[in-house]
This record gives sequence, C-alpha cells and structure tokens, in this order.
Amino acid sequence: MTSLRKSLLVKVPAITAFFWIIKVLATTVGETFADFLNGTLADAWGLTDAQGLQVISAIMGSALVIMLIIQFAVRKYIPVVYWLTIVLISVAGTLITDNLHDGLGIELWVTTLVFGVALIAIFAIWYRSERTLAMKSIKTRKREAFYWLAILFTFALGTSAGDQFAESFNLGFAVSLAIFAGGIAIVAVLWKRGLVSEVTGFWICYILTRPLGASLGDLLSQSHTDGGLGLGPNNTSYIFLTLILFSVAFLSVTKKDEIKP
Repeated sequence: MTSLRKSLLVKVPAITAFFWIIKVLATTVGETFADFLNGTLADAWGLTDAQGLQVISAIMGSALVIMLIIQFAVRKYIPVVYWLTIVLISVAGTLITDNLHDGLGIELWVTTLVFGVALIAIFAIWYRSERTLAMKSIKTRKREAFYWLAILFTFALGTSAGDQFAESFNLGFAVSLAIFAGGIAIVAVLWKRGLVSEVTGFWICYILTRPLGASLGDLLSQSHTDGGLGLGPNNTSYIFLTLILFSVAFLSVTKKDEIKP
C-alpha cells in the first residue's frame, strides 16, 4: 500500500507558475478548439450545427474516456498524459455547455446554477469521505476519481459562467476577462494574508481560470463585429496548442513540476 500511495502521489503536478500557465492555455484551447471542430467538421461532413455538435461531442467524449483510462493506469505523473487529459476535459466542458444551451435551449443561468450546485456536492462528498481536498493528498484511486470528477465540473461551470457574463450580461469578452482576472487577483491577496486557506484558494482560482480562458479565447477568436480580435478559432487553437506542446515538452525534460515522494 505504501508503494501504491507513493506512485499515485506523483500523478498530479506540483502547483507552480507552470501549472497555472498551462491551465490557462488549456482552458483557452477548450473554448476555441471546440468551436473550430464543430464548425469545420460540420461543414466538411454536410451536417447541421446541431448534428455537428452531437458528433463532435461523441468523438471528443470517447477521446476523453480513453485518456482517463490511460491516466488512471499509469503509475506516475507523466506531463503529456496529464495535460492532454486536461485539454480534452476543457473541450468536453465547452461541449457540455454548448449542448445544453445551444442544443437544448437551456438558459445559461440554469446551467451555471446546476453545475455550481453539482460541484459543491462533489466537494462536500469528497471532503466527507477523505477529510481533505488538497491536490498533494491525491494518493489513492478513490481520491483520484474525486479529483477528475471535480475537474470536469469546474470546466463545465467555468464555461457556462464565462458565457453568462460575456453574452447574457452583455459585458463583452474583454470586460469579462478583466472581471475574472480581478477575481483571481483578489483570491491571491486573500491567500497571502491568510484569510483563505491554500486549498480553498486553489480551487477558487482553478474554477475562475476556466471562464478567464474562455473569455480570452473568445476575445482572440471571435470576429470584430462580435467584439473579438478576429484571429478565428482555428488560428487561436493552433497558437495555444503549440504553446502547450512546448510547455509540456519543457516540463517533461526538466521535471520542474514533479511532486517529490
């Protein structure tokens, strides 16, 4: 059991600057890559927007399941496996919200509320069962399962909340980006002053980086008429995927984000 605990302990990265940089890159890709795939493949296959969304959701959902199986199977933290899983969860979070809002017509405030309540329930059950939500304590299969379930709902919640601010509240992408960045800065200050715990601060920032990345992705990719900079979802996705690739390659070589046993 001691050997198993140690092997599982190093399956998540240390919380460093690299972690937050790649997290924001991944959340941005989740927003733009989902739009890119839906638009490109739907047109190529002659599908309607609704049909394309369903097909892409099935494909990316299957890819995510495969990567989660691999992530659970490996005995140590492998940057490329972990971060590819995060990218796919980011895309899945976007697609979940898109299916509920665009496909089924469910209002964004409803999805935001439902995902928020679901995430609180996951954290409550996780804490009641394990008495901790700290990343560095994820050293059993059970905790790892709680961790990835929580991650999925943070992305779904963040996507819905980001769209709620930018679209429903008509704040625009730049203002929404500034709001979420400000929220993260406030949490950082509160943590520095000891007013919030390390674990609480981490999870709040983890949730906020999702709508931050979504707002950034929309700001860069959307057309000028829609309030964006007009790079397009394809170009934005290529840029951020390349940055993720180089970052993960750097960490794979330097091992700067490994948690030492």
